[in-house]
Amino acid sequence: MSTPDKRFCEKSGRECYGDTDLPLLFDVSRRLNNIRNIKEDLDTILEIIARYLNAERAIITILNRESSNIFIERGYGLSEEAKARGVYKVGEGVIGRVVKTGKPVVIPKILKDDTYLNRTKSKLLTSDRRHITFICVPVMVEDTITGTLSVDMAFDEKANHDAIVRLLNILGSMIAQFVRIRQDRLEEIERLKEENLKLHTELKGKFIPENMVGNSGKMLEVYKLIERVAATNATVLIRGESGVGKELIADAIHYNSPRADMPLIKVNCSALPESLIESELFGHEKGAFTGADRQRKGRFELAEGGTIFLDEIGDLPAQTQVKLLRTLQEKEYERIGSGESIKANVRIIAATNRNLEHLIEKGDFREDLFYRLNVFPIFMPPLRERINDIPSLVDHFIQKCNQENATNIKRISSSAIDMLMVYHWPGNIRELENCIERAAIMSVDGVIRANNLPPTLQTADSSNTPTKGTLHAVLERVEKQILVETLVQTRGNMAKASAQLGITERIIGLRAKKYDIDPRRFKR
Repeated sequence: MSTPDKRFCEKSGRECYGDTDLPLLFDVSRRLNNIRNIKEDLDTILEIIARYLNAERAIITILNRESSNIFIERGYGLSEEAKARGVYKVGEGVIGRVVKTGKPVVIPKILKDDTYLNRTKSKLLTSDRRHITFICVPVMVEDTITGTLSVDMAFDEKANHDAIVRLLNILGSMIAQFVRIRQDRLEEIERLKEENLKLHTELKGKFIPENMVGNSGKMLEVYKLIERVAATNATVLIRGESGVGKELIADAIHYNSPRADMPLIKVNCSALPESLIESELFGHEKGAFTGADRQRKGRFELAEGGTIFLDEIGDLPAQTQVKLLRTLQEKEYERIGSGESIKANVRIIAATNRNLEHLIEKGDFREDLFYRLNVFPIFMPPLRERINDIPSLVDHFIQKCNQENATNIKRISSSAIDMLMVYHWPGNIRELENCIERAAIMSVDGVIRANNLPPTLQTADSSNTPTKGTLHAVLERVEKQILVETLVQTRGNMAKASAQLGITERIIGLRAKKYDIDPRRFKR
């Protein structure tokens, strides 16, 4: 077998054996045809391009037509901090010039070129002190520039820059559609942010909804928001911990709105199986799937003219998120098994106790759906931040319990109220209501006393279990208990525990050693 003649590769200047671009183009084409996650798959494609050209870096930028900013979307060989710094105006620097003119640019030695801005603060020489060549081409869709594709590679006088430009142009045209999709989505998010800001400004302004209890400062702020947004058709996102009463806010908004006489339909997204939630929301036609023996109206159709409350929106499956987003954008939807669109005159109120921003980072919640829902956010504070509302809440729950359970509670003792005021209420208002209901049932004389409250709220005096021992011994027991509780909350993280307690890590380490506490047993 004869050995192929060795020659220099036109792309990199390296010695090669007649390599062609076809394997690279085929590999990139195959990956684009099977693309699932635009960000991750573009990262892989950039890495393939960089390795093929022996480049230090490969970068895709996107033009935001709303702001005329050009920013780095994906980049091989760049840190996240470097990508964040890479923002340019049209006409600014080399990348801005390529976007403005639509013509490729080749800078043989960026160290000696003043037009290369180096916003990413990348090294201008290779690790072996060779000059770096920068080649940038426009990415275009139907003669419209959407961004750029560029590479940084070690300077080599034998490299054929024209050949590299031709190759990058081909690759740029292959990925252009996916860049356009990303461009449209990012610009839509930018518009939604502006709409949010505008609406927030418009809705800034003593209203207490009939179904809500409390007059603390934080609750008065919530009431103001409810009053402002109720008169509009704006989409509302209610956030807060489990048990704070987010559903009450939805009720207050609907029944103080122009839609008050129309239906209020409630859906708990976490309570419905993933296979059924789409049918529950949008309905289905007869024969649409196994078991669909008749046409069924969905919750949106039942809520026509009124309001739909989507509780636990963070648990909505990905496929249903797409359909909900379309309903929000286009104001229409289709039943499963039907191609006929149904107009939706429905106000959407959503609620969640989950961190949607974290879900977006993980890819479990759509960023564009978040901004569609987050037009007017309302945060319901936890009970521990509105302790002054406890007496009025207790009175409300006593009256409710008397009606529902035929109890005859006339009042609550001051010692019992004191116990309720110092408790931290991890279960929020739901826990308080359950606590009062239990105490009302336990009471034998029409008065809720301290000893009627659950054991978790009991004090030494109320439970007739006085603390024994010297002051020093009692303080040590309390100190140990506080240390254990803090380590439980921080999952054994000594740094967080020390910060929470306001002491140094050294002190908390000495205390843990003194009480024979091993922080590792609190880790998960």
